[in-house]
Order: sequence, then C-alpha cells, then structure tokens
Amino acid sequence: MKCTVVFFIVATFGAVICDEGTYTTKFDNIDLDEILKNERIYEKYLLCLKDEGKCTPDGRDLKDSLSDALQSGCEKCSEKQKAGTQKVLRFVLEKKPNDYLALEKIYDPNRIYRIKYKDEAEKLGLKFPNK
Repeated sequence: MKCTVVFFIVATFGAVICDEGTYTTKFDNIDLDEILKNERIYEKYLLCLKDEGKCTPDGRDLKDSLSDALQSGCEKCSEKQKAGTQKVLRFVLEKKPNDYLALEKIYDPNRIYRIKYKDEAEKLGLKFPNK
C-alpha cells in the first residue's frame, strides 16, 4: 500500500530526495484539501504525471523521484507526508478512479504494488477500482 499511495503524496508535495536520504518537507504545509477541490490544479498534476502536459518544477521533481518512492514504500517520507498520502489516495480512489487506473497503467502496469499492499489497503478501507 505504501508504494501504491506514495505517488499521490509525491504529486502534491513535489517530493525530492534530500542529502539525508529523505524527501524534502518544504511542501508539507500545502493545503491538500484545496488542491483536491481545485480541478484545474489537480488536473495539471495529473497531466504532468501522465506526460500529457507541462510540469511545474515540483511536478518535474515528482516524476524524477517517483520510481524511487514507489520502490521504497515511502520509507523516505515524513509522517505528515504518509498521512497526506492516505488522504490523497482515498480521494482519488473514491472520486477519480479512472485517474487512478490511468496512473497505475503507467507506474504499475503489472499491478505489483496493488498486489503487494492489498492487505494494508483493506485495513485502511481503501478499495481499488476494477479493470
């Protein structure tokens, strides 16, 4: 689950790896609710991740660190980033399941992370869309 959810937290926080081997916390005070409610901003992040639109500098950092974040299971995330990850993933799974599926095709085409973290997702009450 940690791997599956991390790409959304990274998307909203624009995480980059710091010298200490952690993701930067400079975006930890971003208002996630505002981003999730603002379709225009949400869509810009989504298009960046899908290579279908321009990326902001933090969006570009996200794409650069995404593979590491997925592979590491968010080990380099702060506690606040982990909590934000769950919030964003819950929103996307409940309100934007087609966006989740589109990103999953790109970043987890074999559904390795979905399978690996299925039990953890169920404990959190998260349900992945079928397709």
